[in-house]
Amino acid sequence: MEEYKMPLIEHAEEFRKRLIYVLVSFVVLLFSGFIFVDRIYDWVVHSAEQQLTVLGPSDIMWIYFVIAGSFALVFTTPVAVYHGWRFVSPGLQATEKKALFLFMPVLILFFVMGLSFGYFILFPSVLTFLTNLAGDHLHTMYTAEKYFKFLLNLTLPIGFLFEMPILIMLLTRLGIINPIMLTKTRKVAYVILMILSTLVTPPDFISTIIVFLPLISLFELGISLSKFIYRRKERMLYKEAS
Repeated sequence: MEEYKMPLIEHAEEFRKRLIYVLVSFVVLLFSGFIFVDRIYDWVVHSAEQQLTVLGPSDIMWIYFVIAGSFALVFTTPVAVYHGWRFVSPGLQATEKKALFLFMPVLILFFVMGLSFGYFILFPSVLTFLTNLAGDHLHTMYTAEKYFKFLLNLTLPIGFLFEMPILIMLLTRLGIINPIMLTKTRKVAYVILMILSTLVTPPDFISTIIVFLPLISLFELGISLSKFIYRRKERMLYKEAS
C-alpha cells in the first residue's frame, strides 16, 4: 500500500510547489502592475476618446485592481505554462517532452497575437460601431467600470482562442487527435466557434462576424498543421518499421 501512496504524495507535493511558484509570480506582478497603472491606464483608454466616468470612490480602486490584475494575468501565463510543463514532463516519454517543449513558446506567441488582435483590431472596431450606432440621438458617456469590463471581455477570451491551432498541432503530435477526426467534425466545430464568438462579443452581428471569421481561419490552419504533423509521424513510423 505504501508503494502506491508515495508517488501520489510526491505528485501532490510537486503540484503544490509549482502552484506556489505561479501564485507568487502573480502576486509580484500584481504589485508591479500598480507601479505602472497610470501609464497602462492612459494607454488603454485612448480608444474611448473621452474621459471615463466613475460613479463612486470604490470604482477607482476597482479600476486599479483590474488594470494591475490584467497585467499580472498576462505576464503570469508564460510562468504557468512553464511550471505546468515541468509538472507533467517526468511522466512523459522523450518524444512527448520534446513536443511540449517546442510548442510552449509558440503557444505563448499565439496568445499574445490573440490579445493584440482583440485590443488593436476587434475592440476599436466594435467600439466605433457601437458609438456610431448612437449617432447624434444619444449622448455617450462611458463609465470606467463598463469600459474595462467591455475591453476584457473582448481581449482575454480571444487571446486564449488564438491558441487553438497550436493546441491542435500538439494534440496531433501526442496522438490524441488526427486530421481525419477534425475533418469529420468540421461542421460541429463551426457551430461551437459561432457560439463562442457570440458569447465573447456584444449582442450585435458585426462583432460576432469579426471574431468568427478569424476563428474559422485558425481552425482551418489547425487542420492543415494537423495533416502536416500526422503525415510526418506516419513517415517516421514507416522508416522505423522498414
